[in-house]
Amino acid sequence: MTRRRSERGIALPSPIAMMSLGAVVLAGVAFVTTSGDQTEADKPLGAATPVTGTPSPTPSETAKQPVIKKKADQPRPKADKPRPKTNKPRAKAEKPKEKKEPVRRSDVYVEVYNNSGITGLAGATANTIAGAGWQVVGSDNWYGTIPASTVYYPDRLRVQARALAKDLGITRVMPAISPMRFDRLTVILTTDYS
Repeated sequence: MTRRRSERGIALPSPIAMMSLGAVVLAGVAFVTTSGDQTEADKPLGAATPVTGTPSPTPSETAKQPVIKKKADQPRPKADKPRPKTNKPRAKAEKPKEKKEPVRRSDVYVEVYNNSGITGLAGATANTIAGAGWQVVGSDNWYGTIPASTVYYPDRLRVQARALAKDLGITRVMPAISPMRFDRLTVILTTDYS
């Protein structure tokens, strides 16, 4: 009698299936061992802390809630009349104006120089400036070339220089340069001022 070979047997899985099964088992073991209670210091950076609170609604509860349309989804109402176009600029919000402190003329030193060749121009102008309340500390002739009558100022006296120039009707106001003194205003008069 010959033995018939049984056709029954076991099919062995492929190596890829075995490795996949091993990876799933290892992942499960790692999850179970690391999911115990951890303190905040033991958790890895970026780990989310579970939030406790009201449970999220079930699909049947969500269906009961009304759907709210966004403004973009809603049709825009048509205007009865188009807005008239005007050429007027829109009103801008007014900025509160800063209160400018008045210039205290008696606290500011002023020197006056004549660069015009007109005899006595610096002295006469110095008297006018003193009469307006400025503290004139000197007047003399200026040697050099100045293109127009000018009030020169150090940085801290810019506002005062503009006030003095306005008092004298001079339009040219410039920062002081050497050899001028930097603690006072310097007025240099040319032939355009007389």
